[in-house]
Amino acid sequence: MLSKNLLVELFVEELPPKALKKLGEAFAGTLSESLKAQGLAGADSAATPFASPRRLAVHVTKVLTVAPDVEVIEKLMPVSVALDSNGMPTEAFRKRCAKVGRTDLVEKWPNAEDGSDRLYVANDGKADAVFMRSMAKGTHLQVGLENALEEALAKLPIPKVMTYQLADGWSSVNFVRPAHGLVALHGDEVVQVSTLGLNAGRETQGHRFEAASHPVVLRSADSYEAQMEGEGAVIPGFAKRRAEIVRQLEAAAAGVGGGVKAIEDAALLDEVTALVERPNVLLCQFEPEFLEVPQECLILTMKANQKYFPLLDAQGRLSNRFLIVSNIRPDDPSAVIGGNERVVRPRLADAKFFFDQDRKKSLQDRVPGLSKVVYHNKLGSQGERVQRVAALASEIGARLGGVKSGADLARKADQAANLAKADLLTDMVGEFPELQGIMGRYYALNDGLPIEIADAIEDHYKPRFSGDELPRNDVGLCVALADKLQTLVDLFGIDERPTGDKDPFALRRHALGVVRMLIERDLPLDIDQLLWDAKMAVGRDELLDFIYDRLTGLLREQDYTPQEVDAVVSQRPQRLGEVPKRLAAVRAFAALPEAASLAAANKRVGNILKKAEGEVQASVDAALFQEAAERALHAALAQVEPVADAAFEAGDYTASLQVLAALKAPVDEFFDHVMVNADIPELRTNRLGLLGLLHRAMNRVADLSRLAA
Repeated sequence: MLSKNLLVELFVEELPPKALKKLGEAFAGTLSESLKAQGLAGADSAATPFASPRRLAVHVTKVLTVAPDVEVIEKLMPVSVALDSNGMPTEAFRKRCAKVGRTDLVEKWPNAEDGSDRLYVANDGKADAVFMRSMAKGTHLQVGLENALEEALAKLPIPKVMTYQLADGWSSVNFVRPAHGLVALHGDEVVQVSTLGLNAGRETQGHRFEAASHPVVLRSADSYEAQMEGEGAVIPGFAKRRAEIVRQLEAAAAGVGGGVKAIEDAALLDEVTALVERPNVLLCQFEPEFLEVPQECLILTMKANQKYFPLLDAQGRLSNRFLIVSNIRPDDPSAVIGGNERVVRPRLADAKFFFDQDRKKSLQDRVPGLSKVVYHNKLGSQGERVQRVAALASEIGARLGGVKSGADLARKADQAANLAKADLLTDMVGEFPELQGIMGRYYALNDGLPIEIADAIEDHYKPRFSGDELPRNDVGLCVALADKLQTLVDLFGIDERPTGDKDPFALRRHALGVVRMLIERDLPLDIDQLLWDAKMAVGRDELLDFIYDRLTGLLREQDYTPQEVDAVVSQRPQRLGEVPKRLAAVRAFAALPEAASLAAANKRVGNILKKAEGEVQASVDAALFQEAAERALHAALAQVEPVADAAFEAGDYTASLQVLAALKAPVDEFFDHVMVNADIPELRTNRLGLLGLLHRAMNRVADLSRLAA
């Protein structure tokens, strides 16, 4: 069977830039996997994706012209039905063979052992049955490739498709963008396939303006990339084109000197890669006077609106130069540079106008306007929300500040919380919602507010995403905690909770932010008390479950085993800041030689107590002890528990668990020699009470039974 490399290209109108990378990977991956599933490509076949603004393509190595014949085994019916007492075919068996088109095999029963197609008897795991073995002809590439194309197009991650007419004026097809050409080359031969109303050939189009030839006639599957780059003036590979843009950006920035670097933004880089076929990086500039505007505004407008790469100096400050990625390479680029400089100037002028206008009105003067902004139709206005957040921030400040400075921190937290949402009413944030909080900080400083308050206004949105930094100061921490907690309390209170992969109010992110702040800043705040401070009445248990689920997920992403995490989180610790210390204690305990036995015993104790009738009181009457083993366990507990409790109260969780190792021998002896569920009720109650004492002593830091195998 002949094996050659295969090239398939679909030439289309401009594809959605933000989706191009995924489209290219999906097209190549699905098509190559389909060929493998049909036997036309082996496990060692390699697929190389290509994706540019106007094409999706894939190069697959070692593709067969015809797939190998495949052995097919089909169970027909049980022997008891298929054969009579003499071992000959019954009428039912003959009808079954006729139904599958193999009367020839039943007429020659019993079939020869070496026949390629034959009937035979084998056990199916329950009883003997008659099976049919046949050889199915391998799929021809033309058929298999059409199947693969249809599957690849059907599985493209396209949220919305277009419906457009074909050239005949009657037919229409659905696809992400109108398709105009199809290439399918097996080696140097065209595979006669069709899709989307197109018949495959070897011609494609290169760069709109700079291709050396129109069309580009592809010689073979293996010449595709070289011909597209040479004759077509197109870099078809997404990764290669992206790397070329990075190389040119770095070279252009280095040419400016002074440690200047292009801003790093992977999403912007991917989008620009999806917008050009022949990248050409050029250096532009704007008037220095615009640098009076906060650089976040200028950077955002250049990136979001123009897809430019701002240049930052060695200290991270914006310069008045920026880089563009052009799709053409003229001998004299001055017209391209001048055009882009003219385009960006009105954008920067708008930003400067917004900044100048916004500073004419203080944040405090904007606060009343929040009462006219709807937050949620069931939760009132932003103004009402701000009042709730400010009240909670003040409570948190009072608790964090303590006796000496609690009132001061509470006052500052209240002030920052009241101003935190005021920048939502500014022109700048209205134009660029991504700048909320950031602009609030600038306007607070312009109003003469302390840096502590200004930082808190920006930081109350932190952490915005996984791995983001936490608020810089205690005031920001109070407001950020209050803002996220109040959002959770409000929305859980009206039953607006995440479902599946839908989380329109980003409640998972809010809960994770709360967890991170409590843990990473080791805040002395109880989670239950925080919810009471937030005046949560409805959905409390569900919200607590939600928060502990986020805690579990966060810890499992770190260097902890599921057993260690479950042991700690199952105890629902109130102060999340203590969780890392508890986890460290559990890990140290698990390394002890006595750990496995004690964990198993703890699990056994828990099961016994769960099955006990009524509530078990963790107390005993020593006068009722009859066995030496129960006396020994009670005595050991009397020695160990005070030491463990003292270490626990001191926050030394490792020591609190380590001392429990002394209980291994008396616990083992107890279960070896004592019948807990004694017939005499008083004895049974007393022994259950002893186990209750043991259970309480062993599970203050963590539920050690979760460590049991």
